[in-house]
Amino acid sequence: MDTTTNETPSIDTIRPVPGGWTRADMERDPRWIHVLDADEIAALEHALRHALDTGKDMFDMSIEDFPLDARVRRRLVALIDETQGGFGLKLLRGFPVDRWDADALRKLFWGIGLLLGVPRPQGKSSQFVSDVRDAGGTYRSGTGRGYNTRSGLDFHADGSDMVGLFCVRTAKAGGSSLITSSIAAHNEMVRLRPDLALELYKPLVFSRQGEQAPEETPWYAAPVFGVRDGHFACRHIRNHIKGAQATFPDVPRLSAQQTEALDLFDTLLAREDLCYDMDLQPGDIQLLNNHIVLHSRTEYEDHPEPERKRHLFRLWLSLPQAQPLPLGWLDAYKDVDAACVRGGFRGIGITPQIRAFEARLANAHGMKLRIYPVKEAA
Repeated sequence: MDTTTNETPSIDTIRPVPGGWTRADMERDPRWIHVLDADEIAALEHALRHALDTGKDMFDMSIEDFPLDARVRRRLVALIDETQGGFGLKLLRGFPVDRWDADALRKLFWGIGLLLGVPRPQGKSSQFVSDVRDAGGTYRSGTGRGYNTRSGLDFHADGSDMVGLFCVRTAKAGGSSLITSSIAAHNEMVRLRPDLALELYKPLVFSRQGEQAPEETPWYAAPVFGVRDGHFACRHIRNHIKGAQATFPDVPRLSAQQTEALDLFDTLLAREDLCYDMDLQPGDIQLLNNHIVLHSRTEYEDHPEPERKRHLFRLWLSLPQAQPLPLGWLDAYKDVDAACVRGGFRGIGITPQIRAFEARLANAHGMKLRIYPVKEAA
């Protein structure tokens, strides 16, 4: 692993980094939205029918089991290429979710993920596609995660190169998606308080929220900001930092300056001129580059009828074209080089079938796979 190009600033050298966007930029330039045309929808539905006809389990599937028209596949890959800079996101709009049941839509999303990268596990049960809906979870707790609650969420990055959300049904009210350029917020922080920005280049302790794999410690240390090979990256999960402070008395206590830095960064992320809000519609697929975009959600009120309740699918992907990551993130991501499978919350349910799936898909995308857990589920 290359360990020679990590870049950590000092108070004398800390500067704004290139890129970033504001709310006005998003409103002025709608090219981050890609409305699926009739040919693209037809190609996706054809690939979905084939995937369903195979009858294969998701971890037995290969790219060939989701045979998307080559032209449409190239277009999707080109859209993902664009997320590696610029706005750092794409919204695919208009898939007809009303024509398919939830199991079919889950397989559609999975098939798209196989074409783009290597899906990553997302929690203690090692689930690779999460149902984003209110399951009675508690966000503010030592094991809290936001996706299974209806709570408003802090701005955060998920543990992968890309997070995808596929909207099936919306809430009765609320549940807006909030996004902010972490580059723009970082640069504003450098302008206002470079001393506090520097604090977030230093390691902080994050809880794994009780979802660690058997070989992992329940917490890890990582900086919020980092630069490697000229690529800025931000990994901010305030709820996990709070969880570590509340759960583990033996971890270093946050200093007053660290707390002030986190508070300022959270304030900037929510600032009206930097934050963009959108209401996802049924059939929308939101794809975010976790390294340069942070996301959040407003609290929501759900429908009383179970069949009408808010429901999204969430997919985490490791991408072949993603940037190298800061060396200080190694404990969190298990690999930080480009073109490597990395990230995810490994959990306790990784099986030999999943290991074989990861290896097969990594090979298909020309990516190195160096993540091998010590213990596996039977």
